[in-house]
Amino acid sequence: MRVVHLIGGGDEGGAKSHVLSLVKALSEHMDVSLVSFRRGPFHDDALTLGIDAYAIPSRGLWSEVRRTLKIVRRSPCDLLHAHGAKGNLIGLLVRTLTGIPMITTVHSDYRLDYLHSLSKKLTYGFINSLALRRIRHHVCVSGNLRDMLSERGFDPQHIHSINNGIPFDNAIPACTRSDFFARYKVPFPENSLVIGIMARLTPVKDHETFLRAAVAVAARFPETRFLIGGPGDLQPQLEKLTQSMGIADKVHFAGKIFDPYDFFQNIDINVLTSISEGFPYVILEGARYAKPTVSSRVGGIADLIHHGDNGYLFEPRDVDALVGHLSRFCESAALRKEMGLRLFVAARAEYSLESMCLTQMDIYRRVFADEARTRRDGKRVDIALLGYYGFHNSGDEAILKALTDTVRRIRPDISFTVLSRDPRETRSSMKVAAIHRFNVLRSVFLLRRTRLFVAGGGSLIQDNTSTRSILYYLGMLSIAKICGARTMLLANGLGPISKPANRRWAHRVLNRLDAITLRDPDSLIEAAALGITRPMTEVTADPAMLLVPASSGDTDALALRIGLPEQGPLIGFSIRKWSDTEQTIPAIARMADHCVSAYGATPVFLPMQTPEDVQVSRRIMARMKWKALLLEEPCPPEGLMSLVGRLDLMVGMRLHSLIYAANMGVPMAGLVYEPKVSSFLEAARQPAIGSIGDGNADAWVEKLDAAWAQRILLAERLEIRKEALRAAATRNTDVALTLIDGYPARSSR
Repeated sequence: MRVVHLIGGGDEGGAKSHVLSLVKALSEHMDVSLVSFRRGPFHDDALTLGIDAYAIPSRGLWSEVRRTLKIVRRSPCDLLHAHGAKGNLIGLLVRTLTGIPMITTVHSDYRLDYLHSLSKKLTYGFINSLALRRIRHHVCVSGNLRDMLSERGFDPQHIHSINNGIPFDNAIPACTRSDFFARYKVPFPENSLVIGIMARLTPVKDHETFLRAAVAVAARFPETRFLIGGPGDLQPQLEKLTQSMGIADKVHFAGKIFDPYDFFQNIDINVLTSISEGFPYVILEGARYAKPTVSSRVGGIADLIHHGDNGYLFEPRDVDALVGHLSRFCESAALRKEMGLRLFVAARAEYSLESMCLTQMDIYRRVFADEARTRRDGKRVDIALLGYYGFHNSGDEAILKALTDTVRRIRPDISFTVLSRDPRETRSSMKVAAIHRFNVLRSVFLLRRTRLFVAGGGSLIQDNTSTRSILYYLGMLSIAKICGARTMLLANGLGPISKPANRRWAHRVLNRLDAITLRDPDSLIEAAALGITRPMTEVTADPAMLLVPASSGDTDALALRIGLPEQGPLIGFSIRKWSDTEQTIPAIARMADHCVSAYGATPVFLPMQTPEDVQVSRRIMARMKWKALLLEEPCPPEGLMSLVGRLDLMVGMRLHSLIYAANMGVPMAGLVYEPKVSSFLEAARQPAIGSIGDGNADAWVEKLDAAWAQRILLAERLEIRKEALRAAATRNTDVALTLIDGYPARSSR
């Protein structure tokens, strides 16, 4: 395997350390070359490390591209790996001419890279922003950068994370304070308490905050001195600032530090005040010498520094907070030593050079696998998912979450694109690519590149709500088939379909699919009535049965926010608006009051769709005599399901409130408004309190009493049925993966 790295070559600081150390480490496992587009210290250091390095002086863009092509073609090249604006641009041009796959590493917020120069921001910065959009795979040096790209619309499935790394066990030449002070003309007494910051003198590093904090700290601790390492155009301006503040005799600008470890050996406290970072090497280099550290909370720094445990963090530009943290360190040598050692231990465990190298090699393998599948069939997307997604309905979001997570546990390389009503929210919460469900042109473009199109979960093929719904979903399945994608109806509740024209079209479209899985036996009967005979059709179960609950800590926090009592029984209510809401509300309010007066239980209203269910729940609570609790805030499906797990009984009208209860082993009693609810209750061997529309509150309370009295028996029955339902739900993903691999779906029976 041969990888060619491309970089501008004028890089300093973290980006330089990352690229040189990574390329050197990778060269022990594969053939690696490094191309920089200028001569200078970066290229010289690469040669000193023994890297196969090339420098291409700038003589115009096309000259640089031609010379890069010669280097790339000297021997077979498997991958281009770009860094920074220049590397991205030339890498894209070389990729276009050669077809060689390409990735890029994002070292910082690309929108803040040229704050010091408006002309460069409008040229290099603008070009880099465009280039990044044309690259499929991105490597981020912190989770913060990964989240940033995802929020800006990059596909989160192709954003890879890698921790910066340094060697922690190698020998480093000692540098005494007297030698260092002499070399860099530092005028401080050698017994000073030295607070240091090493960062390029540019606006994004915000040295002004460091200097303003220095004024207050020096006034309280006269023995402190402040050492600034790093070159930059802002030095004259910052020097004037120190003079105006009256601390010029306590601050020294050392300029460029040729060996960072010399700097960190000779400071007592390490500081970083940046307003934006990826993950800066100066934090690791300070940790290598167990230096107590105070940093702004930016980039991925909080992944290593846990505030108050192994260092201190403050919000960017918060001078007062920085002064407070520095003062604590200045007061106690023991605290400095303790936190410095803790930081060293944490950094060595997670940020070693070996770990960084192994992670990068794994990313390369994933990129190669993705490119291999694309070369095989010309497709870029494994699964395109369409359902009632992006409407803030917890049940449908649970289906999506369970489907994507289950597939990824089996096949981590599978990629998804979701057609959603709210693509930004779907992309953020599900970590998938997403487009708007009504963007026809993008949908067609997507489906032409898709291996498997899945209309998944819920009751999509029905005209009970409107004819528009069934026309939309059948239309999208037809377009997917025309575009050459395999098609599947997954875990659907089929029907009711009342209009003859809709039934005829459903027959034509569904008979052309590659597979159909249905969530209940009634849907199988409807499929037979429609004359569905060609695709493999079988009954499975709702995918939400495979949803993994949130952690106990997250659930505790959610329970605390809604005031869930730690003692006493809890009975959940999940109610939706329906045609006879005015008659139903008083009956449900009476049931909820009965829970308090008869069982001493707290009613907890858990809306599944916001804000509609919240409004209905408030109307019920307004009719109650006793107090009830309400979850008003939107909640991720795994969090809501975990909260259901704290209940003693779930009274559910919403289907997925019952599915959540089944998944968590919580006994339930259903309020039936559609056959899908009674069908699931039957499958789970749980009772129904009544049907919406009968209005018999006395009968509902009587059946609620029976369910409450038998709740232990109901839980035991549910425990027996739960694994069968989960096994049936797993069948959905088995069929989908079979279709992705190009094999016809076969029934499990």
